[in-house]
This record gives sequence, structure tokens and C-alpha cells, in this order.
Amino acid sequence: MNNSHSASYAAAGVDVTAGYEAVSRIKPLVESTRIPGVMGTLGGFGGLFAPDLAGMEKPLLVSGTDGVGTKLKLAFLMDKHDTVGIDCVAMCVNDIICSGAMPLFFLDYLAVGKNKPERIESIVSGVAEGCRQAGCALIGGETAEMPGFYPEEEYDLAGFSVGLVDQAEMIDGSALQEGDLLLGLGSNGVHSNGFSLVRKVLGLDSRAPLDARIPELGHTLGEELLRPTRIYVHALRCLRRQGVEVKAVSHITGGGLYENVPRMMCPGLTARIQKSSFPVPPIFDIIQRTGKIPERDMYNTFNMGVGLVAAIPNGQVGAALDVLTRAGEQAYVIGSVVKGDEGVTLV
Repeated sequence: MNNSHSASYAAAGVDVTAGYEAVSRIKPLVESTRIPGVMGTLGGFGGLFAPDLAGMEKPLLVSGTDGVGTKLKLAFLMDKHDTVGIDCVAMCVNDIICSGAMPLFFLDYLAVGKNKPERIESIVSGVAEGCRQAGCALIGGETAEMPGFYPEEEYDLAGFSVGLVDQAEMIDGSALQEGDLLLGLGSNGVHSNGFSLVRKVLGLDSRAPLDARIPELGHTLGEELLRPTRIYVHALRCLRRQGVEVKAVSHITGGGLYENVPRMMCPGLTARIQKSSFPVPPIFDIIQRTGKIPERDMYNTFNMGVGLVAAIPNGQVGAALDVLTRAGEQAYVIGSVVKGDEGVTLV
């Protein structure tokens, strides 16, 4: 690529040379996520992966795609770009595991107003960290410089992941029954949903409020809100490897508990959740109090401290909590499965 240069394209605002520098910077990051199955290296027209299908009777591919959303606005204000990539990976792989699949690989799409190689390196460092946490490989992606479409200091980040599961090992809720218990896995605060409301309520159109230290939080507001989405791949893998029967899983994203938990239920059954059974991080109280937001709207917008909900048999709760603790998770028994067609009730 040493001979590739277009003065005309550069005059239009697209610096292909900066693009090549960015690729050079991120190559070591990509290599750090390499796992068995990865074929080839960065730079081809497509990412290559050879899955290990040994022992599978009917392997199924499960895919998920998402972005980071308006949380990126805070990254712009704080000029901190090394964690939003974790969010991007998390929003995809946490969806995939709800079907019982383990993520194999991830690809990202980064659209920028101006290609700044050092900033792209910082962004992709977060993507690579997310992939390492999820145990999947970053096998490709795309960086697009789009002057006039995005401001020079702004960008958008999205991606997708593909996972694999044997059909017999799928998690689909079909085994749910009355009396099963619901485990809630603690979140890292707001994660990556509801930031349009957060920004409006807290007046986050400048950096000043983000730099304010909040006693309730123990750090600045910006540090709290940029905490990356927790990745639950390792936790679910540990549960299943230790013989815990995971009957249904829900990733709590936009729409909160009210919208996402019903997606894991089957007809005739409802998730009954006790709000007092898990701690609500103080950031949510700050948001609710400042914006005078009704409690139901909070639980219908944010995760409220629970990033993932898993249904397991009553008799396995002790073993499951032990496994999750050893896996580094804060987990709580937050409710049970009861008869009904509401999907979810919070009491």
C-alpha cells in the first residue's frame, strides 16, 4: 500500500494514508484476540473462521448486532474512547448467549468524521478487550472516513458477532415451569441503554457536569456513566459447564426489566420479580430523583442493577450462586416463575 495515495481524495477530506496507519496500529490489538479457528490475518476482504464442530449433532449459528448509541456523546465530551468498544461487543455477545450459544468472532464498523489513527487505536483497544472478555476473536471490521457526514471529533461504532450452539443445547425457555427461580446478575450501572434520557435529565451537553465528583458514587459522574457494559459470557459458560440447568436467559437492555424479561418466558408463565431482592446502584436514584421519573418508567427503561436474568430449577440455586460467585459475578435470587400471562410482574 506504499504507493496508494490520492491528493484529490485528500482534498475532499479523506486521508487514505491515515487509514493505513490506523490499520497498522490496530493489528496487534486484533492479534491479541486470536483463538483456535481464526484463519488468515487482518487485511483481507473477509474475516475467516473455521469452527470446531466435533461432537455436535446439529450445529446452529447465532448472530447478534448492535451499536453503542448516544453513550458515545459522553465519550466525545470526555475525550475518552478506550471503553466504548467493550460496550459494542457486550451488546452483541450478551444477546447471543441468551440462546445458549458461545460467541466465536466479532466484526466492528467504525464511521468517523476525521481519521485520527491514535483515536481509532484507542477505540479498537476497547473492542479487543471486549472480545478477550467474551473469549471470541476480532477477525475484521471497517473504518469509514466520512467528512461532512460526521463532525471531525465524532464517530459511530457498531458491530456484530456470530456464535455457535448445538441445537440440543439451545436455551429457548421451553423447559420453564412454575417454581423455577430467577437469578439476576449485577450490572455495571447504566450499561449502554437509555442515554438519551440520561443526557436530557442530567443536562449532559458539556463536560463540566461529567467532571463533577458525586459523593454517592465515590467518583465523577463521567466515570460512572462511561463504565462499560458487563459481559456475561464467562458466567453463563461456567454455569453450564458445572451442570446447572439454565432454562431461559434475558439480556436486560433498552426497555428494562418490563420489556426484556417477557422475551424469555413461554405462554402461560410469568416472571415474578421482587424489587427489594437486589441492590439498585445509586446512579439510578440520581437519575430518577433529578428527572422526577416515575418508578415504573425507570424499570421500563434501565436495567436497574440487573444486567442478565437466568431461570434455573429451584433445587440448583445454591450451586448456581456458588458458581457465579467463583466466576466473579454478583448474583441474586430476584424472583420466580409463576402461572400467568403478564410476562413479568414487579412487586
